[in-house]
Formats: sequence, C-alpha cells, structure tokens
Amino acid sequence: MSCANEYSPQLRARGYRMTPQRLAILHVLHHSRGHMSPVEVYEQARHELPGLTETTVYRTLEFLAENGLARPALTGNGHLVYELARHEHHHLICRTCGNEMEVEHELIKSMYQTLETASGYKLTDSHLTFFGLCPNCQS
Repeated sequence: MSCANEYSPQLRARGYRMTPQRLAILHVLHHSRGHMSPVEVYEQARHELPGLTETTVYRTLEFLAENGLARPALTGNGHLVYELARHEHHHLICRTCGNEMEVEHELIKSMYQTLETASGYKLTDSHLTFFGLCPNCQS
C-alpha cells in the first residue's frame, strides 16, 4: 500500500486533500526509523519533491500534528522532532548513550486517568519522555 492510499482517506475524512508536499513528508516519516527533526525531514523530502522549502516542511509538520497524522516530541536537549502517529506511546532515553526505548501507553494509562480526575482536564494528546540510564550504562 502506498503512503497516498494509506493517509489520503484520513485527510479527506477531515475535509483536506493530499497535496504533493504532504505526501512527500508523510512518505519520509513513514519510512523513518524513529523521530526526525524538521530539518532532517526537509533534507529527505526535497529529494522526492524538488522545490520544497524548509518553511513548507515546518508548516506541514504542524498541520499533520494538528490532524493526528504526526506526533511532535521534545528531545532531551529541547529540540522538536516528529514521527508518525501510529500508536500512542512514550519514550525512555538514556542520558549517557542516547539509546531510546518505546513505552506502551497502557503502562501509564492509570496515571493519565488520575491526572484527569485531579485536574478536571480532559487530555486529548500527550507524549512523555523519561530520561535515565539504560542497563548497559548503569554498569
């Protein structure tokens, strides 16, 4: 299945169309192995779509995040990165080697429910990143 066939219905359901820019950026995110900075997305997507500008990449990533197709996250050094919003999860990152591990949302779902109850907020989107030392770096 191509990226257009996979993501176009999601955009159409929200009243939007699949543009060449959106397709190129979704394609890059779809085939990435993790989080990517907007600059990394731009560097790869411009090969697929000559004439693409870095500003368009930033705007498109924001659009995709607002529409549930991409998920933004902050890295340990405060930089913004993106990944496809395939499933709800969080991350553990080693402060020494940078190793990264996904944490399924189910493991901390009760914490979210407690937070909603205590605050009165209805959480609509979130991404947590925990930092520590991986088993190898603890030695």
